[in-house]
Amino acid sequence: MTDYKNLSKSAFNVQANTYDVDKTGKHARGQYKYVLNELQQLDFQKILDVGCGTGEILKSIKERYSFVQLYGLDISEEMLKQANDKLKGTATLILGDAENITLETNSFDLLLCTDSFHHYPNPQQAISEFYRVLKHGKFLLIADYWKPFPIRQIMNLFISYSNEGDVKIYSKKEIIEFLKQGGFQEIIYKKIQNSGYLVIAKKA
Repeated sequence: MTDYKNLSKSAFNVQANTYDVDKTGKHARGQYKYVLNELQQLDFQKILDVGCGTGEILKSIKERYSFVQLYGLDISEEMLKQANDKLKGTATLILGDAENITLETNSFDLLLCTDSFHHYPNPQQAISEFYRVLKHGKFLLIADYWKPFPIRQIMNLFISYSNEGDVKIYSKKEIIEFLKQGGFQEIIYKKIQNSGYLVIAKKA
């Protein structure tokens, strides 16, 4: 069985030093403005960014919302080193796994997951963890890669050969089903760019 988590960790450890400027981080960087725009509609004091990478979006949030408590979780040690240098102690950064989050239940107002969800070998387990750590009535925001049928199916045939820990590109129907099964409600799904989606869901 493919060890997606170690492949992801190894790939991001290599990419960390240049992720903010080169092609490996281009798709994620393109999604940040859409995520930041959505935050204007939400009420939050404490944020967890799962798959926080170099901490770029946490830095942008701190610049706009100085009052927030920031937490970031990532599987890559080198990504977290970059984030720590960038955030200079303004966020709590944790080395960890989206499917086994070592944080308290009902503790966050907002959970972000940007350009990371397609790396998770057990996506329903990740959604369950997202639900667990969120406070009741608070929101999950996922932004990730998307392609239409049949391009998505063709890409998924070859994605198993990736050495970067990519697992699957999901359809709108699949993402919404993950969220519903995880207990989320008020699900809003949007296409962003020509190769991405953004979905917001509320913990019941």
